[in-house]
Amino acid sequence: QVQLVESGGGLVQAGGSLRLSCAASGLPFSRYVMGWFRQAPGKEREFVAARTWSGNTYYTDSAKGRFTISRDNFANTVYLQLNNLKPEDTAVYYCAADRSVGLRTRTSDYDYWGQGTQVTVSS
Repeated sequence: QVQLVESGGGLVQAGGSLRLSCAASGLPFSRYVMGWFRQAPGKEREFVAARTWSGNTYYTDSAKGRFTISRDNFANTVYLQLNNLKPEDTAVYYCAADRSVGLRTRTSDYDYWGQGTQVTVSS
């Protein structure tokens, strides 16, 4: 049974930082592209960042220069470092796993999802 469990969300002031973690089990982690998405109230879930096992990454424009995705293939964990947070970053953040070899951005491309972790940025 595949499980993705996120942690690390919370309440932070604008300009602050958070580090999200996603622990994966039940899948050959190193063979999956791992991604982060977010969903704000009343909005569709949107792509944030993704990383292949070999280190290739892709970020949405709003994440470039502020967010960093990393992964530990031995610990079966993917991380999302959030820096210089803004109120518009407030959302539930989800990690997801994609068995393809490319870096994809659509929610329908991903096979497994975590339950999400709330990030709230106050102004």
